[in-house]
Amino acid sequence: MPVIRIDDLTKRYGDVAANDHVTFDVEAGEIFGYLGPNGAGKTTTIRLLLGLIKPTSGTAEVLGADIRDRRALTEVKSDVGYLPDTLGFEERLTGRRVLDHFARMRGDERREELLELFRPPLDKPIETYSSGNRRMLGIVQAFMHDPQLVIMDEPTSGLDPLKQDRLHLFLEKERDAGKTIFLSSHVLSEVQRVCDRVGIIRDGELVALEEIETLLGRSGKRVWVHLAEPVDEERFRTDEMIDLEVTDATVQFTYTGEAKTLLEYLVGFDVVDVEIGEPQLDDIFKHYYGDDATVDEESAVTGKDAVSTGEDRVRTGGG
Repeated sequence: MPVIRIDDLTKRYGDVAANDHVTFDVEAGEIFGYLGPNGAGKTTTIRLLLGLIKPTSGTAEVLGADIRDRRALTEVKSDVGYLPDTLGFEERLTGRRVLDHFARMRGDERREELLELFRPPLDKPIETYSSGNRRMLGIVQAFMHDPQLVIMDEPTSGLDPLKQDRLHLFLEKERDAGKTIFLSSHVLSEVQRVCDRVGIIRDGELVALEEIETLLGRSGKRVWVHLAEPVDEERFRTDEMIDLEVTDATVQFTYTGEAKTLLEYLVGFDVVDVEIGEPQLDDIFKHYYGDDATVDEESAVTGKDAVSTGEDRVRTGGG
């Protein structure tokens, strides 16, 4: 049975579909990357999975519990960890008191192990924390009860490169130990590094669902051609070239045809040098989004946060 099963999941705000008939599964023991810019619908999906908002239609199951069944979903939440994008810890409390609070609710058998890795300043008030320290405290609370599934929304936000590497290595070890990670991100390099499969969401619709290597393999080659003199773009272009950019005598594009055909075609030009490389996830991302990747999904849909609950913002002190 999949750890997460999403079936025709739809959430509408008036005429706008934040999630539009989304369907996919997340299998046990994988790191699944949910990819899209701010505004694509990622956070809406996560809020639906956690029961923080209700679907307009369709449904999903988390660890076998239907998200429309509040009692069933509550029963499985002890096996779910959650790291939200925005951490709403009670500012006056110390990090230690925050973790003590979550320990009373869910347990903390892995607290000390995680604190050795991520090391937030436990005896200082949250209000003095940097964004990186807040994120590290959030990581500890998400994993310390040893959940079967962890849902992470923009997990490396605020972390410096060394701490990002530490988190990535940790996630890979968790996956190898059989844990399931659902990771929402717009950081393409992060998704490409740690994820086994990726779903790409645009304007609330799932537009791609593939294993990382398959997605890269189906997306053509990245090509740079250096010519002896400038060339006219229309004269150079073929139907197999996408994302073509011409700058003086340098041309770059993604080529979806055969490499042999491309090399035979280039014989007709005065080529100084040519480089053919594997595509990166950011190249694939451009096919779906272009340069329009800056809208915040909830403010775009509602003009404000769609939902504000004590569960939605991980906090303590009765908020």
